[in-house]
Formats: sequence, structure tokens, C-alpha cells
Amino acid sequence: QLQLVESGGGLVQPGGSLRLSCVVSVVSGFTLDYYDIGWFRRAPGKEREGVSCISTGGLSTIYVDSAKGRFTIDRDNAKNTVYLQMNSLKPEDTAVYYCAASRWVGCPGGASGMDYWGKGTLVTVSS
Repeated sequence: QLQLVESGGGLVQPGGSLRLSCVVSVVSGFTLDYYDIGWFRRAPGKEREGVSCISTGGLSTIYVDSAKGRFTIDRDNAKNTVYLQMNSLKPEDTAVYYCAASRWVGCPGGASGMDYWGKGTLVTVSS
């Protein structure tokens, strides 16, 4: 069982950057090394959207088209932390961002394959 806590959200101007962190605490069972980790977001009035995902060893990453070239996901298993570096932020990136962990299905399963979720951190991009 895992507990995930996101941080790093806030108010930023268009074109600015933020780095989100997802700190994972292992309550029981497998360590973070065994989990794919994804970042998702829910914008006001919109459906939840997958933003990025990283495999257990960090060798495989995926991004939603709107994030390609602007966002970078990486992980430090020794620190039990997964990061989402967001550059060139746009107002349409405004959302609550969640991290989630998948033990069995992994990144290809998307949101439905995630086993544990954090409570989210709010990102607001506005001038």
C-alpha cells in the first residue's frame, strides 16, 4: 500500500515554469521501484486527463500531445519521489494535478490502471 503526496503547485504567469513533486510513502508491500507513476490533471469543468507517465526504471515515458516538448517527467526512486517539470506554461494548463501509482497494469492502462492516488496540487496559470 502506498501514500502519495503532491506538492509544487501554485500561481504562475503564462510562459513560466513549475516543478511538481510526488512523494511516495510505502505503507506496506512493494517499494516504489515496482510501480509505474503517472501524472493526471483535471481542469475546471473538464474530464480528468492523463498528462505523463514513467515506467518503473524510468526508461519509458509517455506524454499527452499538449505536454510534449514542454513537460518532463522523471523519478528518483532513492528519494521515493517523482517529478513533473512544466515549462512554457499556458492558461489551459490550469488544473488540479494528481500523481498516481500502478503496480500491475502500468502506464498503458491509464487512469483506470492506477492503484493509488494522491489528493492533488492546484496549478493556476494566469497573468
